[in-house]
Amino acid sequence: MNPAKPGLHAMVVLGTRPEAIKLAPVIHALAADPRTRGTVISTGQHKEMLHPMLKLFGVQPDADLGLQRPDQTLEHIVGGVLQGLPPLLEQHAPDVLVVQGDTSTTFAAALCAFFRNVPVVHVEAGLRTPDPRTPFPEEMNRRLTTRLASLHLAPTPRAAEALLREGVDAASVVMTGNTVVDALQWLVSQRADELVASLPPELAAIDLDGRRLAVVTGHRRESFGPPFHDLCGGLRDVVEDHPDLVMVYPVHLNPRVQAPVHEVLGRHDRIHLLPPVSYPTMIWLLQRADLVLTDSGGIQEEAPSFGVPVLVLREVTERMEAVDAGVATLVGTDRTRIREEARKRLADGRRPDRSNPFGDGRAAQRAVEQMKKRFGRRQD
Repeated sequence: MNPAKPGLHAMVVLGTRPEAIKLAPVIHALAADPRTRGTVISTGQHKEMLHPMLKLFGVQPDADLGLQRPDQTLEHIVGGVLQGLPPLLEQHAPDVLVVQGDTSTTFAAALCAFFRNVPVVHVEAGLRTPDPRTPFPEEMNRRLTTRLASLHLAPTPRAAEALLREGVDAASVVMTGNTVVDALQWLVSQRADELVASLPPELAAIDLDGRRLAVVTGHRRESFGPPFHDLCGGLRDVVEDHPDLVMVYPVHLNPRVQAPVHEVLGRHDRIHLLPPVSYPTMIWLLQRADLVLTDSGGIQEEAPSFGVPVLVLREVTERMEAVDAGVATLVGTDRTRIREEARKRLADGRRPDRSNPFGDGRAAQRAVEQMKKRFGRRQD
């Protein structure tokens, strides 16, 4: 788009798999509107996990900073974005810069845009926990991004209220719903065949006939050490308590996750420890699951669409909407709590009649409409 042409030119910056999932609907909506254009920049913060996700959603970045390094530090990511993004902002001259959530890419990209006087649109704004170091560094990333943003797209009323309590201008806060629901609905409708075709051999070989399925993800830094060992003990107890239950745990590659998981959960015939799985595979698992145990924010948002109960393996969550709606329960890393709550939720069963408290699948459309209204160039 010629910079002088009426409409809206949005630069969308992403660097991790969750950002790709939640920003893909926004990128699709920008492409579908004749008066908007999206330029997509990848920072490559998580290259191996990011690129397959972009391919799945049909997104081709216009530029890639290629930041991922072995044992990369937060300083490397932030510094790399601060160095690599400004020339792209100058080259493409967007009307707005769009970021999502709480990654180091999000904060650093927002800071670059602020330095260049480009308005920042923050998708999934307003999530909060009481502790600025929990989760780390995500909680501080999103708080700082709030201070840099011009438009705050809150996924839920609770998130919008959190922003208003912090003194954010009410006129800049819009409740859109969460784009993860848009992404999930798109994937189920447009990529249904891939949900089955992408199953890894290890998963396809598991006999689930007549058995219930528990799906686990766990990797939060704040749980490392003795709490994570307790968490793993609780997971093993859950399987031992239910002879008809099979547990599938795609294990994060971090050695501080791998070691305790394999020590406590390895060598059990009904516990299957897999490498990290693709997003379509995870959606297939959620569709099939009878119980989900997770510390992942995205899965807390996705599982309610399938009516599957969730045990949140954290002491606090910024997604209390699921807890308030009765589709999720906070259990932390306490072995006894995990065991007892799992028994209750498995006895209750799935609740497909409950709607997802995080959205209706039209969040991206609302986001683009707000950007056009506030930042689009008008016809003279």
